[in-house]
Amino acid sequence: MVVIKQAKERIAAHYAPMEAVVLANQEKVLRAFHAAKVASHSFSESTGYGYSDQGRETLEEVYRHVFRAEAALCRPQIVSGTHAISLCLSILEPGDELVSASGPPYDTLQAVIGTRGNSPRSLIKRGIHYREVPLSPDGSLDLDAIARQITPTTKMAIFQRSRGYSWRPSLTISDLAAGIKAVRQANPNCIVFVDNCYGEFVEAFEPLEAGADLMAGSLIKNPGGSLAVSGGYIAGRRDLVDLCAEILTAPSLGGKLGSSFGLARSLLQGLFLAPHMVGEAVYGAILAAEVFRALGYEVSPLPEEPRTDIVQAIRFHSQEELLSFCRGIQKAAPVDAHYTPVPSPMPGYVDEVVMAGGTFMQGSSIELSADAPLRKPYIGYLQGGMSRQHVEIALRFVLREMGLEH
Repeated sequence: MVVIKQAKERIAAHYAPMEAVVLANQEKVLRAFHAAKVASHSFSESTGYGYSDQGRETLEEVYRHVFRAEAALCRPQIVSGTHAISLCLSILEPGDELVSASGPPYDTLQAVIGTRGNSPRSLIKRGIHYREVPLSPDGSLDLDAIARQITPTTKMAIFQRSRGYSWRPSLTISDLAAGIKAVRQANPNCIVFVDNCYGEFVEAFEPLEAGADLMAGSLIKNPGGSLAVSGGYIAGRRDLVDLCAEILTAPSLGGKLGSSFGLARSLLQGLFLAPHMVGEAVYGAILAAEVFRALGYEVSPLPEEPRTDIVQAIRFHSQEELLSFCRGIQKAAPVDAHYTPVPSPMPGYVDEVVMAGGTFMQGSSIELSADAPLRKPYIGYLQGGMSRQHVEIALRFVLREMGLEH
């Protein structure tokens, strides 16, 4: 299609800086493998309690080095990014104060915190105090408001790196560094936690290097490199990671137990491939942004804007346009392409959600997928793509489905 061909020519200069990021991250991961002395025996299996599971121990050592952490917890028993984030928030005790420094968090996190829903295990129901710092009108962090809202009694501040289901820009590592500095100036003892979902390996640095104490994410997003069948990770200060491990298992057991179920090979290989996969996904996001901008749609981020996650938001004119976009993505999938994505209720979400994701791993966001809540304005969120070629082909399917083929 002419519109795609022309878009590819226009974005070459916009993607060029990402080549250096991919190279730097690939070398960083390789050095982490060397530091952890990954060997063929690292792929051995364990059973039962998983004492001294070499795969688990090696995997967590590699994650520790990659993210410049004191400790890391990386487990297939963590079922999602929300689960990993919930474990981190669960270190808070009744009477502690949590402040979201980047506005309202992602939909599923709102139920965990208790600003919606009625779970007896939400943070608010368990006696944790919660406040939000609204973003500035342009969607950036309001540093002055953060400095005012963080007090000597604030136990934890949370930053969400990615946009979630919103139009606001995702937070770059520089943005996070400025926000973390504002927190530290107001309360040097406040724990700074970053929801890093969708952001791993998009920049050359990660949140702990910007001053965060703790971060978490999902293995079926960026760091799993499309090979992780399940799991999540937590990385940061050793004392905080140890607390999260005790919440995941039991007091005194912590991270000492837990079989890797023979998954160490695929989890390590996926991590090794992750910088390249993320680079491909970013290329696909930039291409989609340029194609839809050329067709007259609002997109965020713009093709020329710096990237800090793999998510591309596209604002459609109607619900039917949004649904046809998702149908096109589904038809281009390698799995379940013959099914039609329809809006439906999803656990943890307020609105019905339409999800297009014919992925090898259920819910894998590093594989090409698109989803959206069914609410105005009708914004679709595209993410992933194991190869830029697949994204280009999928865009052809989408334009045909939407009647925009030229």
